[in-house]
Amino acid sequence: MRSIQHKREAYWFYRFLSPLYDRWVNPLFWTAPMRDRALELARLDDRTLSTVDVGAGTGFSSEGIARHVDPAHLTLLDQSPHQLSRARTKPALRGAAVVQGDAEDLPFPTDHFDRWVSCGSIEYWPDPQAAIAEAYRVLKPGGVALLVGPLPPERPLARRLADLWMLFPPEQDYRGWMRRAGFADVEQAYVAPDWTRQRYGIAIAGRKPQAGPSPAAGLAAAPRESVQEKMTARRWARWVAGSAAGALFVPVGALASLRARRRSP
Repeated sequence: MRSIQHKREAYWFYRFLSPLYDRWVNPLFWTAPMRDRALELARLDDRTLSTVDVGAGTGFSSEGIARHVDPAHLTLLDQSPHQLSRARTKPALRGAAVVQGDAEDLPFPTDHFDRWVSCGSIEYWPDPQAAIAEAYRVLKPGGVALLVGPLPPERPLARRLADLWMLFPPEQDYRGWMRRAGFADVEQAYVAPDWTRQRYGIAIAGRKPQAGPSPAAGLAAAPRESVQEKMTARRWARWVAGSAAGALFVPVGALASLRARRRSP
């Protein structure tokens, strides 16, 4: 797995990145138009829909959800207390529940939520199939899951950096995970910031057809990780290398964004 595709490594990554996230990361890589386009697939057509945002981070996607669902019916979950501490300060999310927890082992009952949303979190999941099976489990019959994540970069250098850093699944993997988890009526859309014409990210949604756990429950690809695992010297070295590779994406994205704005009328 990639250097930041581990729970403890991701925890430390966001320990340092959290103060910069809303100001530098989202404006480049996960913009409001991208978010709003993706959330259309979640069918947030009732303000009383019980909704969980898994991997909510600083609450940027949750703010988009809260435009359609009352915060009293919204739950934010993330493994990073540093990210969640920022989400708690946002006025649009006042009244929402905030839970520190694991996407692959959700602390919620079966058949509990109307909507499950996860935007920009899959990159860090050691076992995406396990997390998507959990999405199926916690949804009510007829509930909708929306997963948003990156696609592999098209340019060779960017792809090599991505492979060092975290998970960038190909499109067929997203569809396979949703199908094996048991979702029906799967639909998808592509999302991208305005500085790139590449097929950048995907939003994919499916409906839970019947009550109970996912058919993919228990099909773990690897032993379950814990965010409490010890960071060894070797893991720290891998983390530093991966974080350095990831850090290159911010100035590259900023330069591309600046060029795109200069070209626009």
